[in-house]
Amino acid sequence: MTNANKCWYEVSNVDQVDSPALLIYPERVEENVRRLIALVGDPNRLCPHVKTHKLSELVRMQMNLGIRKFKCATIAEAEMLADCGASDILLAYQPVGPKLLRLIQLAKKFPKINFSVLIDDEQALRSLSRAVTEAGLTIDVFLDIDCGMHRTGISNEEKAIALYRLLNALPGVRPTGLHAYDGHLADSDPAVRTQKCDAGFAIVTALREKLSQAGFSVSRIVAGGTPTFPIHAQRPDVECSPGTCVLWDEGYGSRCRDLDFLHAAVLLTRVVSKPGPNRLCLDLGHKAVAAENPHPRVVFLNLPDAKAVIHSEEHLVVETERAGEFPVGACLYGVPWHVCPTVALHSEVVVIKNGEAKERWRTTARDRILTI
Repeated sequence: MTNANKCWYEVSNVDQVDSPALLIYPERVEENVRRLIALVGDPNRLCPHVKTHKLSELVRMQMNLGIRKFKCATIAEAEMLADCGASDILLAYQPVGPKLLRLIQLAKKFPKINFSVLIDDEQALRSLSRAVTEAGLTIDVFLDIDCGMHRTGISNEEKAIALYRLLNALPGVRPTGLHAYDGHLADSDPAVRTQKCDAGFAIVTALREKLSQAGFSVSRIVAGGTPTFPIHAQRPDVECSPGTCVLWDEGYGSRCRDLDFLHAAVLLTRVVSKPGPNRLCLDLGHKAVAAENPHPRVVFLNLPDAKAVIHSEEHLVVETERAGEFPVGACLYGVPWHVCPTVALHSEVVVIKNGEAKERWRTTARDRILTI
């Protein structure tokens, strides 16, 4: 195949890249970040989640485009962000157990960074207050609101007001605002998604009004994930926290076609056996692509009709009428259905620039513990 006909995802020196591998295309990542900013209108209204990519280089890329606030799920991700120089880091997780001590150690290590956490439980809030007060610190706290996902957060308005009142009374904790994640909303029809998103957010709006009437300040609201952030972007006082759109994947790409982002993470795999006339066995097992969803767990850009029939730890067997076109050793390029846990399976990514594998980046926050 000549360069003129070469597809964007193909790697000219692929013989130097072992498989399975996760390929990252930084030019496409940067374009996705630019589109993200354009949809929101102001980088200061973004608090993107880093759980998708866990890469220091992508944090710095976003910072170079004006983004300063970030959201994360683990202490390791928070430490990665701090090392990159992010000025505002939201740990979107209620800190319990050793995480609380690790958070305090991180805040002491980076005193100029504004750290914040989520709270939805009185005992967890009291423990946080005691720990940070004893450490001589003050930490910002968002009240986590359940707007329909039923994973974390408070849905009862009276309990939410009572907890926010306690948050205002305890030492060491500074009430910052409300957090609401509606990750359960990914309807293909954007009108349906918008209706459900607005209905869920009505809980947040009503609570904010009640808190304001009671004399409490709600200075910030962080809401939404990738499918709903353009909806929340229409609310001028809301910070949006998408994550997946930086790399994009087939799961959202197939369901949310109204969101125009580029695939920027691709799996490289090779044919390692041909167990039948219409079968190819690939080196793309559970340990290389997220396997929590039903098939397709990966969609191949150069073999879209491939159908998975066997998936195990180190192998993926697919059926295709085009099997004869792919000898043992041939390369396939696939977009994962769910990119976030797929990234976490790879200790490093291969960086592709101008169609060539140039370098490798460590997946920094893949580890649960960095130094803290």
